[in-house]
Amino acid sequence: MILTPIATSELPLLLERFAAALAPPARAVFARIADQRKAHRAQGAAAAAHHRAALDLARSFGMDILPGSPALDFAWNGYALRSATEAYVLLHEVAHFQIAPPARRALIDFGLGAGPETGDRAAAERAACVFGIARESEEAMASLLGVLWEVELGQPGLASFLDQNWLEGAGRPQAAAHFTAVLDRLREAGLVDEAGRPLPGRLAFEPCLAQHPLAGF
Repeated sequence: MILTPIATSELPLLLERFAAALAPPARAVFARIADQRKAHRAQGAAAAAHHRAALDLARSFGMDILPGSPALDFAWNGYALRSATEAYVLLHEVAHFQIAPPARRALIDFGLGAGPETGDRAAAERAACVFGIARESEEAMASLLGVLWEVELGQPGLASFLDQNWLEGAGRPQAAAHFTAVLDRLREAGLVDEAGRPLPGRLAFEPCLAQHPLAGF
């Protein structure tokens, strides 16, 4: 959910402000995200193609697929992904799978507690073992990695970037610093290359995540 709605007429200026606050390496990554043609979700045949591509990516990581909506129980039940949801949601779950250490890949919703689409919220909360700043840090990483997968697959990454409030406070140093810190952490985890492109088949390792808390974000 966008915290502050952004009018279409205001978007170019906000993108410019956000880009101007970034150092060149992060700015180059952001430039790939900030394609204004990708500010809205796909519809019809394009949306169906995006959905198939997201499921193919999930399978490439060894994630099993179940029919039905996450509202039936969970987005991720510890071994399989519910398929009846939007492509960008599936890519976000793939990102969580990449980021979670091995033991948590076998937990409901990766041990992070109930997500927005989780049906059995009580069971997801009982499985939760990551809280506070650690959970916020991991959610930020999964958010940005999911967006980068959308961009890599030709899907509307800017729409997710907006929905997930990365432009909130655009032009302020804190917003740019947060983006850069999360991007750096994805690089350090070995999940994206120096150009910020997600790396197929890569999974993070727990020490990499544990040693670099995003304090203050």
